[in-house]
Amino acid sequence: MGFFSEFDDRELGLVGRIGITVLRVFLAILIPLVAFIILYYGFVFLRAGDAPKWLISLIAIVWGVGGVAMLYWIFNWLVGLLPDQWSARLQPFIFVGPALAILAWYLAWPTVRTFYISLYGRDGPGGGNFVGIANYVAVFTERLMREAFRNNIVFWIGIATPLTVIFGLLVAILADRSKFERVAKSLIFMPMAISFVGASVIWNFIYEVKPVNVPQIGLLNAIVVGLGGQSQAWTAYTAIRPWNNIFLVVIVIWLQAGYAMTLFSAALKGIPGELLEAARVDGASEIQVFFRIMIPYIMGTIITVTTTILIFTLKIFDVVWVMTGGQFGTGVIATQFYRQSFTNRNAGYGAAIAIVLFLAVIPVMIYNLRQFGEQEAF
Repeated sequence: MGFFSEFDDRELGLVGRIGITVLRVFLAILIPLVAFIILYYGFVFLRAGDAPKWLISLIAIVWGVGGVAMLYWIFNWLVGLLPDQWSARLQPFIFVGPALAILAWYLAWPTVRTFYISLYGRDGPGGGNFVGIANYVAVFTERLMREAFRNNIVFWIGIATPLTVIFGLLVAILADRSKFERVAKSLIFMPMAISFVGASVIWNFIYEVKPVNVPQIGLLNAIVVGLGGQSQAWTAYTAIRPWNNIFLVVIVIWLQAGYAMTLFSAALKGIPGELLEAARVDGASEIQVFFRIMIPYIMGTIITVTTTILIFTLKIFDVVWVMTGGQFGTGVIATQFYRQSFTNRNAGYGAAIAIVLFLAVIPVMIYNLRQFGEQEAF
């Protein structure tokens, strides 16, 4: 244990042992603090430097990775200098502590700050116009927000989530029985490699609308016109509002079905073959095997996939913003937050929408974490 190992606590008096412990604790606080200060000013120096950007980026990466490694090494060494009982207690925090600090700084504190801003008017705390819960009242009474809540609940939670789970489960079951399993799964999973913005651009072309006497470049309208129908503005046509949201939901199902299929396929392969064979020998039909054996056996995975997709659909933004900009009755909570915060410059109202969205996601996250704790996902 280095310098402190030269001392035998039994040879020291009470005052000596207390002094050594105090010195150890002092060093355990001082050295990490100095290390943090050095790292911080190192980054400040790099940011203010006149060197080429590529060189600054390279040094920053080395400085950051090396600095973090140095901090871990220093923390571990310092904890080793402490008495055994303290060392055993503090050792786990060597690795958990930095992660908790980052979470607190980048997640917890911004949440508190956002809530503080939501209690003020358009200009936020800088404007000095304290409005209390008025912004939250507006969130639940304003027409566009009610429309956004409807779209999130009815279309994204009520339709997109279950259809994605069902489609992913069906593909996983059917693909497992096909000799072209790898090819089928690759095709279904491939959209996962595309960003949501990129997928929205692709589907914009699919839904593209042109007059009937003009060649249709949109796949869907080309089929409709080819069959003798009229071209339609599928995501904006007012006659089908609010069901134009369905055409946006299709995009998310196309993107997320591969994720659901992958987890379901792994879970299905974990079902003992003897169990399925015994059920079939006893006369169970394939439908009975599916609902009475497969579904209960992988229920943990089904809940995990469902809650994960549910969280995503609650905060859906990219697809809606790229496809329609939240217009034509397709707005959701996240697009309203963006519009109020960055287009209308209404800081207080935008912050209130963000807090409401955050509170809506929390119960689902807690339930998901409890499921992980109680049973294996797959």
